[in-house]
Amino acid sequence: MESSLPPELAELNIITLNCWGLLYISKDRASRLAAIGQALAASDPVPHIVGLQECWTQEDYQAIRRATRFILPYGKFYHSGAFGGGLAILSRWPIEESSMVPYPLNGRPTAFFRGDWFVGKGVACARIRHGKGPKEVIDVFNTHTHPAYENHQKGVDTYTAHRLSQAWELSKLARAAAEKGHLVVALGDFNDVPLSLPHRILTSHAPVRDVWRVLHPDSSLGSAEHDAERARRRPIPTAEFNVRENGATSNTAYNSWRWPKQQQKRPADVVVAPDTSDAKGQRIDYIFASSGAGAGGSNPGWGWVVQDARVGMLQRHPDLGCSLSDHFSVEATLILHHSSQQQQSPRSNNPLSLENTTALARSSTNNDSNRDKSLATANSNSNNSDYHHLLSKPSIDTHHGDAPSMADTRATEIPEAFLTAGIYLQTPTASESHLPLRHAKQKSTTTLRDHLLATSYEAQLCDAAQPVARLPPSTYDEILAVVHAYMARERSQRRWRGHHFFAWVGVTLACYVGVWFSPHNYVAFILMLLSSLGLVAGTIDGLIALLFFGSEMRALKEFEWEILNAKAQASGAGGAGFMKKEGREEKSWSRV
Repeated sequence: MESSLPPELAELNIITLNCWGLLYISKDRASRLAAIGQALAASDPVPHIVGLQECWTQEDYQAIRRATRFILPYGKFYHSGAFGGGLAILSRWPIEESSMVPYPLNGRPTAFFRGDWFVGKGVACARIRHGKGPKEVIDVFNTHTHPAYENHQKGVDTYTAHRLSQAWELSKLARAAAEKGHLVVALGDFNDVPLSLPHRILTSHAPVRDVWRVLHPDSSLGSAEHDAERARRRPIPTAEFNVRENGATSNTAYNSWRWPKQQQKRPADVVVAPDTSDAKGQRIDYIFASSGAGAGGSNPGWGWVVQDARVGMLQRHPDLGCSLSDHFSVEATLILHHSSQQQQSPRSNNPLSLENTTALARSSTNNDSNRDKSLATANSNSNNSDYHHLLSKPSIDTHHGDAPSMADTRATEIPEAFLTAGIYLQTPTASESHLPLRHAKQKSTTTLRDHLLATSYEAQLCDAAQPVARLPPSTYDEILAVVHAYMARERSQRRWRGHHFFAWVGVTLACYVGVWFSPHNYVAFILMLLSSLGLVAGTIDGLIALLFFGSEMRALKEFEWEILNAKAQASGAGGAGFMKKEGREEKSWSRV
């Protein structure tokens, strides 16, 4: 049975970008965001859905809308908090429904100088219909989760609990949409690295996949300085390798806003060589997507698969010479694919699963493979002249000294056809003219490439058809440890602020009494001024302890219960319950 979607709707191009558009703070904000709109309008392939973060002002949003009005005629600017969340969604098709869902844990009001609590972080939701069928719907979730601020790489990050809670809330929204048979696209700046706890929560509690890791399963787990990446003992990546293979969007050597101040003054004069060492580049911007089971109409064999994933917006401002934002964009192309295979279960027995397909690629050998040529060709379709320029170098130096990189070593273990087809470490956009000659003798290169692409797409659909794997109980224990540590910190802070309030009440009363016995008027004035200022400060701390810490602790308890419940289900206990023991409530595992 054919899909009800016409061919032009069977491809979906998605872009997410943190615009760095903070009012009064971001340098050259208006000019840069106007250029971002022009870059979106000139994108090839033409984008269908765009999620923007840190687009704080209506003026900047309207500038982008004017530039993209012919290709993205529909859009929504989302309002939240005291100053807005900076989120916007642009679409080729009409937005049927829209909502802004605030996160229960949303920053600390005491950190007012950071502003996260005031902007009302949350999820910008848009329901977009791109076909006539009842399930030909795209549910888009755009978000910008809480930054780390502290030394997250060294494990010092009190905001991890916020990002965990936020990822949990987003996973519930994505799961509810996917259960309706809609295509789910969750995108944005998640301020955490691949396979971190928030990343695993989202991909384990919702049927969505990190599109980058679908095509680049061996990509980095953070910057080269990150503990998880250092444990892999991989060489320091180059700027080119970080962008092309690791999908680095933040802190990369190519981004002018990460250069020394002296270089930022004249960015047009700075040229970054592709083999520049890039120890800080990391991927924190993501596109997650489901297969949209049933999106092709009544035939369950249709589903969305990842055809391509790339880093974009690397070009610089035409006049200023600076990068368009302090982030690069993540771009992905999904296509609607019909599966001709029967879905198999369990996942480990599925010969077309992503794991087994990758294992097949690992076990094959081809001494005639030419990885450098394949990698260079794989990006030849990019219309971005700056991006094409930085990828034009045929060889990729990802190591120092004589130690070969992991990627280079695997070049002799994996057939180039698999690299070309997107099964391992590479996007499926390479030219079929570079397939191995020995395979070309057996089949035409077009037939072989189509076969390998179809195999890769079948693997994606088969993998997506399996039940979502819950996290192991030990991972829930990790989450609970973070939550409990943060709860202990907040209880301590609340006690301190409460004591501060009562202490100033006592000092104020003492000052009022002292006024009666002050020998001079200026002494009475000093006492009244001191008591008034102190009482104001104490009252603010008292209100924060009573109102804000209280609401935060209640949100933490709700999150704690949900994690306990999920752990109980993963352990086979059925759910989290409570029982009475010795006159007090004790947490236990019981079927509820």
